[in-house]
Amino acid sequence: MSFPFLSAPAQAQGRKIPLVRDAETEELLRDYALPIFKVAGIASSKPDIILVNDKSYNAFVPDSGRMFINVGVVMESETPNEVIGVIAHETGHIAGRHLVQLRSAAANAAIMSVIGMLLGAGAIAAGASSGQGGISQGGVAAAAGSGAIGQRSFLAYRRGQEAAADKAALRYLEATGQSGKGMLTTFRRFADEQMFSAKFVDPYAVSHPMARDRYRSMETAAGQSPYFNKKDPASLQFRHDMVKAKLFAFTSHPNAVARAYPRSDSSLPAQYARAIAAMKTRRRDAIRDVDSLIRQLPDNPYLYELKGQILLEGGDPRAAVAPFRKAVSLRPNEGLLLIWLGYALVGSNDASALPEAERILRKGIQQDPNSRIGFSQLAIAQARQGKQADADLSTAKGLMVSGDFEAAKRYAARAQKKLKRGTPAWLQADDIVSYKPPNLGKR
Repeated sequence: MSFPFLSAPAQAQGRKIPLVRDAETEELLRDYALPIFKVAGIASSKPDIILVNDKSYNAFVPDSGRMFINVGVVMESETPNEVIGVIAHETGHIAGRHLVQLRSAAANAAIMSVIGMLLGAGAIAAGASSGQGGISQGGVAAAAGSGAIGQRSFLAYRRGQEAAADKAALRYLEATGQSGKGMLTTFRRFADEQMFSAKFVDPYAVSHPMARDRYRSMETAAGQSPYFNKKDPASLQFRHDMVKAKLFAFTSHPNAVARAYPRSDSSLPAQYARAIAAMKTRRRDAIRDVDSLIRQLPDNPYLYELKGQILLEGGDPRAAVAPFRKAVSLRPNEGLLLIWLGYALVGSNDASALPEAERILRKGIQQDPNSRIGFSQLAIAQARQGKQADADLSTAKGLMVSGDFEAAKRYAARAQKKLKRGTPAWLQADDIVSYKPPNLGKR
């Protein structure tokens, strides 16, 4: 994992979201989600779970194909069950088609506001023609209040959807033989945070039910489940603890890591966190610490990935090839690991390694088609082999992934001039040149 290397901005709900890529965390979250997706009937659509580089405890779904989860959800959760509860809730939104219904509700709220303003304007006109000032003032009030009425109607609808997603989540947990205790823990956390501000909040002017109300409404139902006291498997808890330590170490200052995971803590997650902290300032110590972890967990691909990253970012890409190759041998279809290996092969400045680098990067991109870094490294490998048209096309694809459509069109047009008309590569370049991004700001 590397926040500078594998991070990328994304557009969602009209704003840029700082994303972070990490194969280990993504695999864990997929394993959390798959049983939930199956019982919810959405496993075939395979919604992407996308990590957001934000330490706050939050998750959301902008559409039926994507679920955004802040790294803070994993970092603050003590058990896998807490994260699974969050995934189950968001799955309730997807399975219930709440996003489609929400757009309709938003439109209805807007219509209600417009009707209210028209009625208010009519009252103003009637008052003006009759000389009745009181009627006129009432019209102004009606026009001003119509927006609030529409907004409250819309927010009430959203609160209803949130409650429905909560109930659906409990059903999914029950169907998969899991506890709802993690969801209660989450709502208790939110309730404690809201406790000091709740007296100033209008419960009808918020989009979610108040956390304490949600806790109370779910407490009985969750407690009646035969699985309520069931704990997560020890193997899953261990993976959770490792990923939690990893995320904390990558997002925190080494001094904070030393306080949270002192040398007196000899657990494997603590060793993991200290090794990651060391790579920021003491790379030799970091290699030693990772080697120690590898001896204890020789079949963990993500330890070899970490070692390769330390060597690559430390300026020794040739030495990084071997640990990345080992990681790929343990997870041969993990796109991010393949891209790491391709990156190291390109960086080794060994011309004989370029054909292998190109092949591995192509395979990595097939598994992970949204990797901007994968496309940029592929372009370098192709250019160094004299395949300039292919390199320009790969660059264009990477720019498309990053959202720079105008630059992508320039590179695609340049590639088209050198490609044979009608070939698959030429058609791909033509698709980019002809692409028109959707205008999300207009209905």
